[in-house]
Amino acid sequence: MPTIQPLEAGQTAPSFTFQEDGKTISSDDLSVPCLLYFYPKDDTPGCTKEACGIRDAWAQFHDSQLKVIGVSKDSEASHEKFRQKYSLPFPLIADKDLQLTQAYGVYGEKKFMGKVYDGIHRISFLISKDGKILKTYLKVKPDQHAAEVLNDLATLNL
Repeated sequence: MPTIQPLEAGQTAPSFTFQEDGKTISSDDLSVPCLLYFYPKDDTPGCTKEACGIRDAWAQFHDSQLKVIGVSKDSEASHEKFRQKYSLPFPLIADKDLQLTQAYGVYGEKKFMGKVYDGIHRISFLISKDGKILKTYLKVKPDQHAAEVLNDLATLNL
């Protein structure tokens, strides 16, 4: 089973594309900083808590001109249902082939209730508008993540 090797601050973030409002958008075209957050599965307790925490602080994220994008291996249909159910104001990337997840080094061995399996780790990346990773969040606590990112935005002066 592979161990995770998340990218670190200072490294160049791998490019990616995603769909938003029917348009294809490339990370290379973003003119604002981005929070790219990886999570295990739509509509599970921790993932819901993390997504809703960002949603609840959305005015502050929007005011700071930070693009937020979630990533899991769930399907587009699952993402749309999740977004609708919780009124999430940001896009979710369906990384079904794990290409993006592996490029960022967040897929690997996990342990839960005595089971060992491969999966997506809850890790986020704060990326500058020029594509450099400013911060890697390795031990994301779902209920505190939004506040942590907003605090970093204030201190990093993006």
